[in-house]
Amino acid sequence: LPMAFRDVNARRHIGLQQLSSLAFAGRTLLGPMKSCKFIVDESTNQSALICSAFRLIESLDLTSAAGQLLNETIQAQNKEFKTGMSTLLFLAGAWSSAVLECLQQNVPVSAIVSVMSEGLNSCCERVQCLQRSIHDVSKELCCSKACQIGCGSLLNPQIFCYSQKEISAPEKVPINSHSCQEGDKYLVSPLASFGSVASLVKPAGDKSTSLISGCNKRKLTHSRYFSTLGKSHFSSQQGTFEERFSGLSAYPCQCSGLGHLAMALSHGNQTSMKLLESIVAYQQERAECSGSSQFNVAEIVTCCLLGLPESYSCVSVGFVTLVSPEHARVVKHFEDKPLRILLMDGDLSEQYRHLGFNRPSNVRTISKSPSLQEGRAGDSWLSTMLDILINFQVNLVLVKGNVCENLMERCVANCILVIGSVTRDVLRAFGEATGAQPVTYLTQLNAACVGGGAQVELWKACDERAVDLGELVPVRVKAEGIGLLTAVLSTTVASKVQLIEDQFWTLVYRLHHALNDKKVFLGGGAVELLCLSHIQMIAEQLSQPASRDTVKEFPSPWLAAAGMEYRSVVLKALAGGWKQYLSAIMCNAAEAASELEACTAVDNHLKKAADCGSPSAYILQEFRRGALVIGGSGPFADYVEGLKVYDNVTAKIEAWRRALDLVLLVLQTDAEIITGPKMNQLLNSYVSSEFMFL
Repeated sequence: LPMAFRDVNARRHIGLQQLSSLAFAGRTLLGPMKSCKFIVDESTNQSALICSAFRLIESLDLTSAAGQLLNETIQAQNKEFKTGMSTLLFLAGAWSSAVLECLQQNVPVSAIVSVMSEGLNSCCERVQCLQRSIHDVSKELCCSKACQIGCGSLLNPQIFCYSQKEISAPEKVPINSHSCQEGDKYLVSPLASFGSVASLVKPAGDKSTSLISGCNKRKLTHSRYFSTLGKSHFSSQQGTFEERFSGLSAYPCQCSGLGHLAMALSHGNQTSMKLLESIVAYQQERAECSGSSQFNVAEIVTCCLLGLPESYSCVSVGFVTLVSPEHARVVKHFEDKPLRILLMDGDLSEQYRHLGFNRPSNVRTISKSPSLQEGRAGDSWLSTMLDILINFQVNLVLVKGNVCENLMERCVANCILVIGSVTRDVLRAFGEATGAQPVTYLTQLNAACVGGGAQVELWKACDERAVDLGELVPVRVKAEGIGLLTAVLSTTVASKVQLIEDQFWTLVYRLHHALNDKKVFLGGGAVELLCLSHIQMIAEQLSQPASRDTVKEFPSPWLAAAGMEYRSVVLKALAGGWKQYLSAIMCNAAEAASELEACTAVDNHLKKAADCGSPSAYILQEFRRGALVIGGSGPFADYVEGLKVYDNVTAKIEAWRRALDLVLLVLQTDAEIITGPKMNQLLNSYVSSEFMFL
């Protein structure tokens, strides 16, 4: 090799070593059976429980350039997908170690970059055979044993929070569930009211249902099981509408294709899965009547309640948020009254200016008493803003940004409820439901901008008790026909607040991306096992002498032979990353007692796949048997027989690509630091010209 190559490989690649070390800290966060970590803030001595690579990297003090690049890469993955960060982190570390091993064997940097990129592209093409359409998956899950058994133990019958005042007690008559495979005339719907076991069914031949739902439903109006006989599917009254979804009870698996898909993507996160299945049922029910989208992430928000047991977590129609006790008294005053609502798209403060606003450059304010003048101006602004709200008879103001504290106090004194830090999606939902039009400044307000029909109330838990958490009080804002849902996430452990919220949003976005992709990957390690088998097979073929004779002639026969040797070495290193990934998942899921035992199990799968002649056929067969890397159908094996685990397609592949791109970027940056940019460019052009066959 040229002397420059030996200089590059002999010196230390600090960036790759740092990547490998940082990734090792997140090893236990990989797979469905995660081991959470405590992050301690040294300044406050407060701790937080995390199970996400995003939160881990966010909490670390990353002073190195490689650490900053890793942080930006994981943030980009989280921003776009909300899932796949742990996979990205682990593979970045595993492939960093693999690249370091290649460098120790004097493999040129350009050869590593070219072959690893080529190998990953080949894997992405190879695993397409393990994709399944969500229509087929939903139908299969709906008609599996999971549907027949029912999964009743997985759902809380009080998952929807509502008012029981107008619901009569039902007659306790057992309901017989039916299998989708038997072709029964009527199929019991999962939408059963907690107070009155109300269900919707359709004849099996009815084609009016959505493409996603595995089975059909039709309204049954003559049955003693109903206490709302003859009533419309949707009532014009909000209370009745919520009662339709008051308790997604013990029949979640019967004919709810999206519910099954959410369960298969949850990877054992039961608490979030319960909430998501309730949301899916609610949105599907609205979609059948309005023709809107069946699953809309924009109509979901979260509210974390610290001080209640986790069993109080539920889904509430409308917007649930926390307010001060002073605001709670205003809410109590307005309960059961229709309110005039105003939406503010910005801050509600005197200094706020919209994006792009430029102050006049030729205007100067001169005053002999600046402090007095500013005070008078501030009082004047407060009085003006308050007068505007009073003149337009506004009772409720939702503000996207911050709210001036002095104005907030004056509004409370005048029985005007102002809630700040409201997301744009919440403003949009209330605008559609009440007719309110967002304004940037109160001076823009006119009668057409004010909406009507909003209501506020103290949020009540499923046992109909109002909740007082001391410093903050949960309240609910709602309107007739609003599609907004709040997942109320409760816990008594302060360090778990961020954890349960992250877990919920991860599952929400897994379902969201699955519907966008219209396909999913087989889970349980199937995709990674096929990648490993595919890369190892190519590497073994290239290492055989017969394969070298097929390589086209090069100017230097020695270089051609050396290039083929490099290619095999690099591909084996790439495969080593997949093997570490599978071994870590098996160890974390207690499928293997040690890494050695896990590696042996993976090798056994590889041997059986090779003996089968078609690795993809072998993997598909083992997946159906539930005997892959994560055996027994994954973490749900103890709960539901026959339920399979699936993964997102785009999010997973993008995590692979981002991990490898990061490693190769750090590799090339390290090489430039060691040899200088000009020398590294010379080496790259020299090697690339000789490795065109790659």
